[in-house]
Amino acid sequence: MIFDYIIVGAGSAGCLLANRLSAEPNCRVLLLEAGGKDSNLNIHIPAAFNKLFRSEADWDYDTMPQAHMGNRPMFQPRGKVLGGCSSINAMIYIRGHRADYDGWAALGNPGWSYEEVLPYFRQFERNQRLQDTFHGTEGELTISDPRDPHPLSHLFVEAGQQAGYPRNEDFNGATQDGFGFYQLTQRNGRRESAATALLHPIRHRSNLTILTGAWVRKILITNKIATGVEYQLGIETNQVTARQAVILSAGAFNSPQLLMLSGIGDEAQLRQHGIPVVHHLPGVGKNLQDHLLGGVLYHATKRTTLDSAERFPYILSNLWRYLVARSGPFTSNVAEGGAFLRTQAHLNAPDMQFHFAPAYYVRHGFDNPKTGNGFGIGATLICPQSRGEVRLASADWHDKPLIDPRYFSDEQDVQTMIRGTRLAQQILQQPAFDGWRGNIFIPERTDLSDAELADYLRQYSETLYHPVGTCKMGTDTLAVVDAQLCVHGIAQLRVADASVMPVIVRGNTNAPTMIIAEKAAAMIKEAHA
Repeated sequence: MIFDYIIVGAGSAGCLLANRLSAEPNCRVLLLEAGGKDSNLNIHIPAAFNKLFRSEADWDYDTMPQAHMGNRPMFQPRGKVLGGCSSINAMIYIRGHRADYDGWAALGNPGWSYEEVLPYFRQFERNQRLQDTFHGTEGELTISDPRDPHPLSHLFVEAGQQAGYPRNEDFNGATQDGFGFYQLTQRNGRRESAATALLHPIRHRSNLTILTGAWVRKILITNKIATGVEYQLGIETNQVTARQAVILSAGAFNSPQLLMLSGIGDEAQLRQHGIPVVHHLPGVGKNLQDHLLGGVLYHATKRTTLDSAERFPYILSNLWRYLVARSGPFTSNVAEGGAFLRTQAHLNAPDMQFHFAPAYYVRHGFDNPKTGNGFGIGATLICPQSRGEVRLASADWHDKPLIDPRYFSDEQDVQTMIRGTRLAQQILQQPAFDGWRGNIFIPERTDLSDAELADYLRQYSETLYHPVGTCKMGTDTLAVVDAQLCVHGIAQLRVADASVMPVIVRGNTNAPTMIIAEKAAAMIKEAHA
């Protein structure tokens, strides 16, 4: 079959691209998603997001053993479902800092400065509270305040002010610094994913074809022109043609993997796996960056944190509140309160982000205590210096890619996390928490030396689920796409997802991924007008 555009991956970027490109009635669009439909109820109940980890809605990846993290493999959830990671994430809506986008432009990517991308953010936003020059209110993606934040989250914001930090009512406005509540991609107490906001409302367009369970095996390339893709659907192998462009929106792990399986990448690695070299592009899979989450947890003296939300007898009233009024703890995204701070006075922007949870949250929730109640701060490294890569395990498209973030390979990251963890401890010691704070849970003591704290962070830190950068935008030797998101050296092939970020943003990456898709759609339409 022949389409104008073939989009690989129905995640945060792919859903938006499918919406925008199929808005042109004369364009035929094919959207291919390896996962299934987003019908699992846990997708739509906000507090249930970690139940989706290692489920059929998750690619269920792990890193290679991390040499600087106790030599342990580290879990890397990625959405394998309509909506992608926006269907399994914690729903926090953060754009990043103005300096992030200005930094992209300064690296040789015209059109990507903050002032230039701001209108694209506003285009898809439907903010329920904020109405000013920073925010959109007429778009498709609902952005709302938490419906029923836990009392502890209010105390977190109060504790930040007691420690001398400002309150911030809008992390996506004029300034990012300070303590406040995150705005969320939720609508009426339910998750608002890229699929619910942008795909389902237009799924019946006659020029849009959506295939789930369709696993793309390779890009079809003739004379360095992308002409289509080959995909597996059940036991059938199919090939489809793209007249205008193939667009990869498969994410920071799967987009570079698919490029390499198609013969685009470092020629030495491709030959190692017996893959014919179509185009030598050494940056494919390089420049992997991610946000690392450490932090401090306390036992609570009261039994009404989110830990008890599903325990008897609380579950009965909580379920009733959710079903009848879409309120209560089941509407929580767990990380309700947030903060952006600078761990050193000379910095021109925050280098630390806090995620406050009125509950235990140990190793993605897998290792939470079965009894008791807790709360704590996830201290997040938002300007990592460590760089990793994604490589092929083999030439077999079934095989998971080799993921090596090389966390803490740069000592600067360790020192920043130590400073951030000590700041988290200071916040948790503020008087606001006196009525709730029991004994410290992890780390086991409050008087750890820097060396002891570094050891703790190596054992307990985990990903905050924000891998980016593996098909970086730019003009240097490791760049994979240009500022138009066209793959260097291959015509009619673009990448539009988190993998094109040359440097990771200061904050959660779902919103920035969507702005990449919004701007990509505009550039594609302009190029093919």
